[in-house]
Amino acid sequence: MTCWYEGPLAAFDTETTGVDVETDRIVSAAIVVQDAPGTRPRVTRWLVNPGVPVPEGATAVHGLTDEHLQRNGRWPAPVVFEIAELLAEQAAMARPLVVMNAPFDLTLLDRELRRHRASALDRWFESTPLRVLDPRVLDKHLDRYRKGRRTLTDLCALYGVELDGAHDAAADAVAALDVVRAVGRRFAARLERLTPTELHALQVGWHAAQARGLQAWFARSGSEEAVDPSWPLRPELPAAA
Repeated sequence: MTCWYEGPLAAFDTETTGVDVETDRIVSAAIVVQDAPGTRPRVTRWLVNPGVPVPEGATAVHGLTDEHLQRNGRWPAPVVFEIAELLAEQAAMARPLVVMNAPFDLTLLDRELRRHRASALDRWFESTPLRVLDPRVLDKHLDRYRKGRRTLTDLCALYGVELDGAHDAAADAVAALDVVRAVGRRFAARLERLTPTELHALQVGWHAAQARGLQAWFARSGSEEAVDPSWPLRPELPAAA
């Protein structure tokens, strides 16, 4: 029997106007599907005109300027609908979805759907739920005492994954997918008997514990920054934009 990390996987990633899931917007996105390790991934890309200015700091990260997005990007409403439809298709095919730092990308997509389609992301998964694999949560739980940062770039370096074109949505999605496969192989003794459904449920608790630990660290450091324990999707705030 093929282990989940050797079987079909999909991955999702976005590039955005910033890091606030309540107010920032998607400027590009990609969904990658791979049937098995080493096979050529199928990539679907979207470029979005967000309808708001793109800060220079965001452009410095992903290279997408206002001028380029206004000239080549599509309006958000049809794009976020297409993304949700394709994610629902992956769920219906029982294909686990890799999302690096899932509460960011999935929550941002949810807010864009609410903003432009008056519909929550959960609506697409009422019959078949998403089974999410978050390389950040997995790595932090399985190798919790390792010091150092755990960005996608750091995880790629640690697990020997090539990241060709960081901060391009498709490149980041492919790399996150490869990292999850590498995590599965490295920790096979602890993961191979778990199904993606079981792993999804476990990650809810793992992320919450990780958030509590980070919150305690902020408190000791005198910071008032709040850490949301929700995973893979943050609940809607009453004042969400």
